[in-house]
Formats: sequence, structure tokens, C-alpha cells
Amino acid sequence: MWTYPVIGECPFFYGRANNPHNLLKSQKKHTHIEWLRFLKQINREPPSGMEIHVIADNYSTHKHAKVKKWLKKTRFRMHFTPTSCSWMNMVERFFADITMECIRDGSFSSVPELIRSIMAYLTRRNEDPKPYRWRADGRKILEKINRARQVMKKQEASG
Repeated sequence: MWTYPVIGECPFFYGRANNPHNLLKSQKKHTHIEWLRFLKQINREPPSGMEIHVIADNYSTHKHAKVKKWLKKTRFRMHFTPTSCSWMNMVERFFADITMECIRDGSFSSVPELIRSIMAYLTRRNEDPKPYRWRADGRKILEKINRARQVMKKQEASG
């Protein structure tokens, strides 16, 4: 059995601003303060007048009262992925790529070393950016969801 020490964590915020390049920001914390700082950074990128659509999970930081208040005065449109549906979020897909191509086989002695590795990966990726394309058929996804609901209803009724 192998064991290893957990060095720490490094929350990241991810964004794309009207270009094919990725924006990744490392933060020591993942509170509403850092989230607002990141949104304000994104707000400076696209031309004025352009709406900014943000896809986020339902983490409380993203829905904090101060965040909601600031968003009311902006051009941001928030879209939240359903709970337990991270697979629908292309940002999660991007983080899976970081894990597979940068982190999984790496060995890092500190959080700053891990962050440097991730940022170097992002720099390389931005040199030849490729957009994610959603290829799933929406009807098939809804059919699967409905089948899963039926199975859950049967289990609840028998249980």
C-alpha cells in the first residue's frame, strides 16, 4: 500500500474572455472575495457592451450576497450547472485535462510547485488553443435522465 502526504490545495478559477485563450487564476482561498476579484478581471477583457456568460457550479461562493449584488450592476449572465452534474460543465472537462496531462503523473513537493506546473501547462495549451465542442445529443441525455428517474422511483417504492 502506498501513502503520500497531502501538501495542500490550490483553488483555481477558470475563464475564457472573447478569445480562444484560457484564463486560469490560482487563489489561496475560494471565497466570495476571490471570486469577485476574478469576475472583475474577466469583466475587463471583452469589449464593453458585450454580455458575459458564466457557467458555475452551485458552490456557495458563487451565490454569495455580495456577488449577487455586484452581478446585478454588470453585463454578466450566470448559468449554474445542476447539482451532481459536473459532467455537464465544460470547465470540469478542462480541469480533467489538467489532471490527466499535468498533475496525475507528477510529483510536487509544494503547492507553489504544483501551481507553476499548471500555469506552464496553460501557457503551452494557449500557444495552440482548441475549443471544446459539446457533441452530446440533448435528446439522448434527457432520455438517460428520465430512465434514471424511473429506476430511482422504483427503488424508492420498493425500499
